[in-house]
Amino acid sequence: MKFTSRPAAALIGLSLAAATLVGCSEEAGGGNSSADAGKCEPSEVKLVGQVRNESNPYEASWLAGGDTFAKSVGLTQERLTYGGDSTKQQEQISQVLAGNTSCLVMNVLPNGDSDTTPIVKGADQAGAYLVTQWNKPADLKPTDYAKWLSHITYNGVESGQQIGDALATAIGGSGGIIALQGVLDTAAAKDRFKGLEASLAKNTGVKLLDQQAANFSRAEALAVTKTLLTKHGDKVKGIWAANDDMALGALEALQQAGRAGKVAVVGIDAVPDALTAIKNGSMTATVSSDGPWQGGIGLAIGYCVATGELAAGDIAAENRAFFAEQFLISKDNVADFQQPKTNPDDFKCANVFNRVAGSLS
Repeated sequence: MKFTSRPAAALIGLSLAAATLVGCSEEAGGGNSSADAGKCEPSEVKLVGQVRNESNPYEASWLAGGDTFAKSVGLTQERLTYGGDSTKQQEQISQVLAGNTSCLVMNVLPNGDSDTTPIVKGADQAGAYLVTQWNKPADLKPTDYAKWLSHITYNGVESGQQIGDALATAIGGSGGIIALQGVLDTAAAKDRFKGLEASLAKNTGVKLLDQQAANFSRAEALAVTKTLLTKHGDKVKGIWAANDDMALGALEALQQAGRAGKVAVVGIDAVPDALTAIKNGSMTATVSSDGPWQGGIGLAIGYCVATGELAAGDIAAENRAFFAEQFLISKDNVADFQQPKTNPDDFKCANVFNRVAGSLS
């Protein structure tokens, strides 16, 4: 599946259209001044989680975590998926914002950096509480908006280097590798590749033979890896993938080429199939951002503010845009991660920022 990005001007037009619809709704009695003060009754809160697709195990775990949080407060999560299509994502957001937004909480994975601006502007104009994750332009800051409560991401340079170092160790410190990049219009893809470059600078015996985008897709990674294996043959000793779905596609390509177990493979996300592959030795390492926690925490932050248990104005500036903790997983500790469970205490209003690992600004 190829993820496409819509021109920013067109996306902003969609958000403005959403704002117009919301304005009409509020004039018709859809607004709620008490909600603006963060005093929604718990039963009035509407929870929405949006990711690319549920076929990606990591994103499926994100939605599952959102469901778990929603259930803990007696609500249900509206689950939205947009198939990696930026236009569809904006249309879904516009439709949600056209309804009653007075107690609306959204936890959103923007398709790319350029998709975040219209989502933020539309939500802020509509008065909806918003948490975004992973992707945003560097100059777009939650502190400039009242209802954009937090942006959560992970240190992609760190994780990209961690799996790069693990790959270097797995191939004995020397040899050729290929790299599978993600969606290029995302901070995650850019930063993770920078991390690989840092690893290569440190592990000078490792040579990058080739790199190509496979858009975080297992199917695309399968096709790309087959092509690169044909091109570079036995020179390929390792495969660095910017996420586990691509790593799993690479593993399939290796199996089809009769090279399973002969080439080290690393990824990021700690999806179940990758953890199984690490346990059985066919994959070397991954990094966990804890998808179930991500799915729950974005909704929890919004819920706490919407119900008045947490005041938006009291959220520290460093918690408005932050790196969250992440965990390197190898065969030595994979057993600790194979049964991921959300901890209800993580979502208590006093604890929602407990995993902050550093400010993004």
